Amino acid sequence: MKIISYNVNGIRAAIRKNLINWIKTADPDVICLQEIKANPAQFNPTDFESLGYHCFWYPAQKKGYSGVAILSKIKPQNVIWGCGHKAFDDEGRILKAEFKSLNIFSCYFPSGSSGEIRQKFKIDFLNFFYSFIKKNYSQDYNLISGDFNICHKAIDIHNPITNKNTSGFLPEEREWLSKFLDLGYIDTFRLINNNPGWYSWWSYRANARNNNKGWRIDYHLLSKRLKGSIKNAEILTNIHHSDHCPILLDLNI
Repeated sequence: MKIISYNVNGIRAAIRKNLINWIKTADPDVICLQEIKANPAQFNPTDFESLGYHCFWYPAQKKGYSGVAILSKIKPQNVIWGCGHKAFDDEGRILKAEFKSLNIFSCYFPSGSSGEIRQKFKIDFLNFFYSFIKKNYSQDYNLISGDFNICHKAIDIHNPITNKNTSGFLPEEREWLSKFLDLGYIDTFRLINNNPGWYSWWSYRANARNNNKGWRIDYHLLSKRLKGSIKNAEILTNIHHSDHCPILLDLNI
């Protein structure tokens, strides 16, 4: 089962950059998308359906903002939109597809980079999400995929010293991610690759991507009980439809 997670930073813009042709070539079984910034009336969902995907879209209420999706060649047994928290659900941040032996979440965590109000919103989301997963899904077989807007460790960011007081690398955010992993999850990429210099997001400013001054903020977090099913985990840095790049997880399920 090949699963890709990708913050496309606007699905319409990504489509114009040949996203659909790339998906056809990559041929994943499941694609988790974040920051789609559109509802299905604003693009052509049949372009994805024609590739064999069952498509589940969860746009934000605000136009041109946030939103997630799950596209799957395997029809899920059930799909759940949202988490029951209106402020977060209005922004289209959590979508879950339930399969026979795995739940797959597509998540887009808030960014706090615009100021104190959104940073507080982000921390509120983190606290809620921790309790939400612990209470409802702690005994399940889960894959939580998406843009967490957090670099976990110094190895995950190009300049940890300069960014130590920057949203996305704040001590309380990093501690939260450690605590979340302690619920029984594996950072699948770091299980496979402990080398520095691997990032999934780069600023559009200062030629950051060409200079590889990036952040690893996109994750596939897998329930530890499924550790033996991991075949491969990669960051596809050569794919350019967004300021993020896709991340890949290959499971033997």
